[in-house]
Amino acid sequence: MTATSTLTSIDSVTLEVADPTAANHFYATAFGLHTQVRVRAAEAPTTGFRGFTLSLTVSQPANVNALIDAALDAGATPLKPVTKSLWGCGGVVQAPDGTIWKVATSAKKDTAPATRRIDDIVLLLGVTDVAASKRFYTGRGLAVAKSFGRMYVEFAAGSSPVKLALFRRRALAKDVGVSPDGTGSHRLVICSSAGPFTDPDGFTWKAAPA
Repeated sequence: MTATSTLTSIDSVTLEVADPTAANHFYATAFGLHTQVRVRAAEAPTTGFRGFTLSLTVSQPANVNALIDAALDAGATPLKPVTKSLWGCGGVVQAPDGTIWKVATSAKKDTAPATRRIDDIVLLLGVTDVAASKRFYTGRGLAVAKSFGRMYVEFAAGSSPVKLALFRRRALAKDVGVSPDGTGSHRLVICSSAGPFTDPDGFTWKAAPA
């Protein structure tokens, strides 16, 4: 493969929100996020599902509960309660600005006191055609870490503080418990060393500062 450019990392994601001060307070209070997730003022029209979710991966169920509880205390809306399943444990909330967050672990049991330590941040883009979007992104230098047919693709993160994955839009909406319907802006800008460009589903990437 000959890449047209090299996407070495996602430096951060920027959420477009109505009230940046309130959003910054929420993310610092609920998840302790500062540099990986940023906000900026925007009033772009948007309705329903915005086509993406952010996922926080942690080491044990107690940490899932700690982060979900902190988010709810800070003003988030519950979408899916924390539930154990065959694959682990997870819950879903919607931040006051409308962004959907999933907190999950593959561990079945707790092995240490609860903390709010986050191991990974994963940006999941809900796309119309996973295979086509996969080709688009590999053409820009991303290496595929995991791929499950036309359903799911996860890219190698390298030194990136935010991982990128692709999921079919309807499947992603179902996973977090919302309708897949939505119109208008994604209200998301992805900051990367490969930007600027817009992907086939309208997700906007911008160049990271030198």
